Amino acid sequence: MTEIGRLLTAMITPFDEKGGVDYEQAKRLAKALLDSGSDGLVITGTTGEGPALSTEEKIRLYAEVKDAIGDRGAVIAGTTDNNTAASIELSSEAEAVGADALLLTVPAYNKPPQEGLYQHFKAIAKSTNLPCVLYNVTSRTSLNMTDETTLRLSEIDNIVGIKEAGSDLDQISRIIEGAPDGFKVWSGNDNETFSIMATGGYGVVSVLSHLVGRQIKQMMGYLLEGDVEKAAAEQRRLLPIFKVMFIVSNPIPLKHALNHIGFDVGNPRLPLVPLDSASADKVEKVMSKYNMDLPIPA
Repeated sequence: MTEIGRLLTAMITPFDEKGGVDYEQAKRLAKALLDSGSDGLVITGTTGEGPALSTEEKIRLYAEVKDAIGDRGAVIAGTTDNNTAASIELSSEAEAVGADALLLTVPAYNKPPQEGLYQHFKAIAKSTNLPCVLYNVTSRTSLNMTDETTLRLSEIDNIVGIKEAGSDLDQISRIIEGAPDGFKVWSGNDNETFSIMATGGYGVVSVLSHLVGRQIKQMMGYLLEGDVEKAAAEQRRLLPIFKVMFIVSNPIPLKHALNHIGFDVGNPRLPLVPLDSASADKVEKVMSKYNMDLPIPA
């Protein structure tokens, strides 16, 4: 199966002045992210404002970003919601336009039991030939997928890993310990990457790799080389910027940050709104203490 990579960026979706998807800027951003350390890109996830995009916009984004980056990195398409049949349909269309893998997010709102989660993800995975990465994000869904359910799903051939953003390190450790060989665990939160990788996790699906991708990759490299002290020091150094980018709902601060450094990505779409001035001052103050790794188009 496609090698997805350790450092994946949950890519934002740029919008133009009229609020439409700016596909050309999305392609420029995708290339810039790969140039600054990312191995692959998650498209139309939470950070990409997936719930605010139409099906047609999502499919075109998968196609155009993949065409832009080719084999330089993986495109992981966020194709699922709380409608199993619609998730299967979008997953099939993403596969048809060239996506390399799928991100399967725990459903929000209808709050299925664990058996429902298992059957939901099993049905989606069985409908595609693409590798699938589960996504547990309790802060967004108010529903935890247990380690028992994750481990059941890990036995399905093309479910290759999980993005864990549940912040339960004991649960994550049990997944790492109990999963079959080859099943990977990515941190879903930048501030937990060190802890999860030190316990045996594989990598991170990162928000802050938009700004400090090479620095995150360096921290991961220290860990992989066995230099825990250097990795820990880097994680501590990066923690303030990790935290401030979630001062309000993601990706509001991140979009402000990208616009601030000169990479125009427009405003968020409603129901998200631009960053308020007090929060913007806090974000910019923290940003001023770091070098930004993202190359800015001329």
